[in-house]
Amino acid sequence: MIKVKKNIPIIMSTLVCCYLQIVATVNATEVSSTALLSKTTTVLVPEQLQKNFPKDVVAELAEKGQFNVGVKTLEITNPEQFDPATQSNKDRKLTLEVWYPTAVNAQLVKKTSYENVTRGGKNFSIQADAFRDSPVLTTNEAEKFPLVVISHGYTGYRTLMYYLAEHLASHGYIVAAIDHTDSTNAEIDMIKNPFAGFFSTLLNRSRDQQFTLNYLTTMPNFASNVIDSKKAGLIGYSMGGYGAINTVGGCYNFTNTTASTFTGLKDPEQVEKVKTLLNSCAGGQYENSKVDPRWQAVIAMAPWGGQHQLFQQEALSKINTPILYVSGNLDDISDYSAIKSLYEQTGSKSKYLLTYQNARHNIAPHPAPTVAKTSELDIGHYYEPAWDSTVLNNNNKHFTLAMMDCHLKQKLTQCAYLDLSPDSNQVTIDGKTPEPWLGFDHRYSVGMGWHKRP
Repeated sequence: MIKVKKNIPIIMSTLVCCYLQIVATVNATEVSSTALLSKTTTVLVPEQLQKNFPKDVVAELAEKGQFNVGVKTLEITNPEQFDPATQSNKDRKLTLEVWYPTAVNAQLVKKTSYENVTRGGKNFSIQADAFRDSPVLTTNEAEKFPLVVISHGYTGYRTLMYYLAEHLASHGYIVAAIDHTDSTNAEIDMIKNPFAGFFSTLLNRSRDQQFTLNYLTTMPNFASNVIDSKKAGLIGYSMGGYGAINTVGGCYNFTNTTASTFTGLKDPEQVEKVKTLLNSCAGGQYENSKVDPRWQAVIAMAPWGGQHQLFQQEALSKINTPILYVSGNLDDISDYSAIKSLYEQTGSKSKYLLTYQNARHNIAPHPAPTVAKTSELDIGHYYEPAWDSTVLNNNNKHFTLAMMDCHLKQKLTQCAYLDLSPDSNQVTIDGKTPEPWLGFDHRYSVGMGWHKRP
């Protein structure tokens, strides 16, 4: 038996990381959008978090697509999974938020909202651009929608990147974002016991991602008839990125030292067991692991783990899934140099690195709700000192759609948006000003860098 301490001692760099950002039988249940919200005595008024900018200053592919968007909350169960907290196998329940093109009459139905809590436990509500439980748009066999899975960090929640989900759904995708059990704001007390779910996070991130794909593409569900079961994309942020790299073949490489450091175990025999447990690959496999070929595009945003050499170099070199890394060059949580090294070691023929200059780690979340603006604990989950969050969100929408359209839908015209020069800043040289990046207007493609495989 592996004994896990309740208060896990983590080395300082990981303490900062966690504090700031850190086929089976399935049961599925549709649940109310408010059923998982913590108790509150006040009525929450949904906030509109996204600013409206003139079209000319926003990246081209950030524009909303042709479809109205529906959204539904599902609970699914992955049976008999190892639980570090109880040292036994138990059913692992996951909550999904699923967005999809809908046939709703937008003139007759009110748009929904997303409710959640900050890291400090404050309730908030976000105005959605989606219709709750509306009918799925029917398609013919040739026009089914690819699936994209979204995976948040430690801690987080399934609607942390709702803007990406709504955007992709409006362009003809089914998008499923996961509430990773043991790793959400609602479950973890970031003041009294901030690392309570970290062992579970290390173990389950990739497993949850793969299980979500398996469920939505193989088990009967409300969108079964419209999901393209052969094409899927994956977006992971921070610890979600740590999982995403593993899911497409970046096998874990925990040593006795790192296994001990990140679980708090000291007994050599226990450390050896937990190291073996953690060193899985491609969604929880061990011997002769194989990446699910349905994963055809991955975006790893500020992925954690590279700074601790938690991925096998040989495995990284064998990854062949198209992958886009996204990072701030001042990321002090996942470490920019480590993320750049992951990009360089990745073997994919189609690989890219988007760098936000002067950005730290919070490059993926939606803008901070009002209640988060009263403490560093809460706003530190969202705030970027040198960037407007809506600008980051719009740029993320642009590049995410380009990546998924190019590699999932094989739209060659969209691949051009990924064939960019190294510097977006249009710096005048010898009296000549370079053209802006494709999809950006003159003067507004600034503050970004681009690497791609030669």
